[in-house]
Amino acid sequence: MTAADELAGRTALVTGAGRGIGAAVVRELAARGARVVATDLDPDGVARLAAHHPDRVTARTLDVTDPAAVDALLAETADLSGPLDIAVNVAGILRTAQVLELSDADWAATFAVNTTGVLHVSRAAGRTMAERGSGSIVTVASNAAGIPRTGMAAYAASKAAAVMFTKCLGLELAARGVRCNTVSPGSTRTAMQRAARRSASGARAQDEDGHQSTADGEQRAVQGDLAAHRTGIPLGRIAEPEDIAEAVAFLVSDRARHITLHDLYVDGGATLRA
Repeated sequence: MTAADELAGRTALVTGAGRGIGAAVVRELAARGARVVATDLDPDGVARLAAHHPDRVTARTLDVTDPAAVDALLAETADLSGPLDIAVNVAGILRTAQVLELSDADWAATFAVNTTGVLHVSRAAGRTMAERGSGSIVTVASNAAGIPRTGMAAYAASKAAAVMFTKCLGLELAARGVRCNTVSPGSTRTAMQRAARRSASGARAQDEDGHQSTADGEQRAVQGDLAAHRTGIPLGRIAEPEDIAEAVAFLVSDRARHITLHDLYVDGGATLRA
């Protein structure tokens, strides 16, 4: 079997697929033969994916905070592409603030998408997979779930909750043939990462147009930031979305058939994780 047909005949659902890591996951799963339902709250990005991969990708708008909408989409997916084999939770938001300035609204919104959204999608997917006796669920979390970050308490806490939720789900569904794992990226070249760097650095490192230099922000991520208690990245670069997508593709494949309840860090060694 080649990589191009590794997932042939399987149906996948990916949330947060409009850009960044989610879009990369859709492209990778489609390249490996899966039929992919690409979902996002913003319809434009997933529409572009479907236009580029009309035989493999179907675009749908989805708000993961709406459980009725999630259940309806799962039913539609079964009708469109067949029973669900793979679900990948990528949808997420980032609201940065020091805890003493963190608003209740930002805390609630972060958990609604990053944690409760994972519940809605994984619960619906898990039900159909458990009935069939097979399936794989992957939640894209963050290395911030395992190491404190200044200004990111809501995000880090929501991702930590999503990791433990996914592990508990995997424990409950293991006997029914469903594997549940998480992938925890570090700094990755996405729009969310650029926004986080702008928020963290404030007025520092601006170019002649008054905007933060992307290259400078990435270099600080690689080198670390003592004031923010952040280590650097031993591999000397930030990740590309495709690096994360490759990890997801491995975990949903039969190559990982004996892996469940696992949290795979893809951060270039930034957390110095044992």
